Parts: sequence; structure tokens; C-alpha cells
Amino acid sequence: MSDPQQTQDEGTEETFISHLVELRDRIIRAGISVIVVFLGLVYWAPDIFRLLARPLMQNLPRDGKMIVTDVTGSFFVPMKVTMLVAFVIALPFVLYQIWAFVAPGLYQHEKKLVAPLVGSSYTLFLCGMAFAYFVVFPTIFRVMAHYNAPLGAEMTTDIDNYLSFVLTMFIAFGVTFEVPIIVVLLVRMGVLTVKKLKEIRPYVIVGAFIVAAVVTPPDVFSQLILAVPLIVLYEAGIIAARLFVGTGEKSATDESEAASES
Repeated sequence: MSDPQQTQDEGTEETFISHLVELRDRIIRAGISVIVVFLGLVYWAPDIFRLLARPLMQNLPRDGKMIVTDVTGSFFVPMKVTMLVAFVIALPFVLYQIWAFVAPGLYQHEKKLVAPLVGSSYTLFLCGMAFAYFVVFPTIFRVMAHYNAPLGAEMTTDIDNYLSFVLTMFIAFGVTFEVPIIVVLLVRMGVLTVKKLKEIRPYVIVGAFIVAAVVTPPDVFSQLILAVPLIVLYEAGIIAARLFVGTGEKSATDESEAASES
């Protein structure tokens, strides 16, 4: 006669292993999707890098060029850029794989939030990258070229250093544009209320300028380019929280009631 406790332990172990297998399959599918997109773009890798470098090249002095200080840099840097572009393009499918893995463990009201949350987060992140590319990069490079001219210094940069800089900016502005989503989630989960968000506004403004000073080049104009959108997006998050969630004072109670009903 089998031991009920042993049978239960075996069932738990099988469930855990099945989850690991599913997680592995989801990761493989996500990885394959990125690789497939990368292979479709790899032929145009030099063109993709030139497109990424355009904001700098347009603001270099006449006959200005980018340089390569690493023997393999001219090959691997365009490959890295193309891989990152492939990841961004394949990101919706990657997020779907994550969603398909965690969905069985979510309540029904939580499932309804995932699609708009993921879609809006992806869209806002792309908007942040676009803002960095079309507004921030030309402005920063124009300002830096203006600073270099009186010094008689030639403005050139290594392509690897340039890639590191633009990635930092893309991530910084992509995350910055997620602020409305973060604010709405904080109110939705009952962590903060709209009233509290308004009360801490002065600290957010100071924090925005501190973050901008750390991330952007050391000039006031570049810092304003990041700090001002961060503050504006924070205010947009407060407005969105008031519209879609309410004041937030009852959000925690509503959440628990929805969970019990499901």
C-alpha cells in the first residue's frame, strides 16, 4: 500500500519538473525568435550601424570620422547593434512567452491587466528610445561640438565607446518613459495614493535632476533634456492614475475583493 505523503511528494516533484521543462521551452523559443530576426537583418548590419551613428556623424566637423581602436571592433560592434535591434523587434514574442508561462498562476482580473500593461510598456519604451535618437542625441552632440571648437580639439570617438553611450541613453530614456506605468501600478497596488504622489512631488523633481546629472553628459542643457521629460511623465502618471484607478485609497481593498471573487 503506497504512502499518501510519498505520493504527494512525487506529484509535487513532477509538477516542478514539468514547470522547469516548460520554462526551458519558452526560453528556447524566445531565443530562437531573436536569432531568426538577427539572421534576417545581419546582411544590413553596416547600414544599421550607420543609421545609429547618423546623429553623431551629422554633428562632426567637416571630414570628421569615427575611429576603431580595437582590431575586431569594426566587425563586432555592428553585429552587437544588429542583435540589439533584433531583440527589440522580437520583444513582443519574448514577452508573450513570459506571459504564457506565468498566466496559469494569475487570477482572472490580473490576466486582464497584463495585455494593456505589457503593450503600453513596450510602446512607451520605444517612444523613449525614439526621443533619445531624434531629440537627445543631435542636441548633445551639437553642444559637445560647440564646446570642443574653442579648444581646438578634434571631436572623434571610438565606435565601441559610442555604442556604450547610446545604449546607456536608450535605456535611461526608455525607463524614463515607463514612469507613468510605474505610477499607475503603485496606485493600483495600494502602495501609494494620488494624494501621496502629489505630496512627494518636490522630492521627485530633485531626484529627476540627480538622475539626469548622473546619466547625461556634464552640462546643464543635457541634464534638462532628461529631467524635464521625467517630471512631465510623472505628472502624466498621476493624471492616468486618477483616471484609471481613482485616488488609490481603496485600490488595495478592491484588489483583495477581486481576488476573492475569482
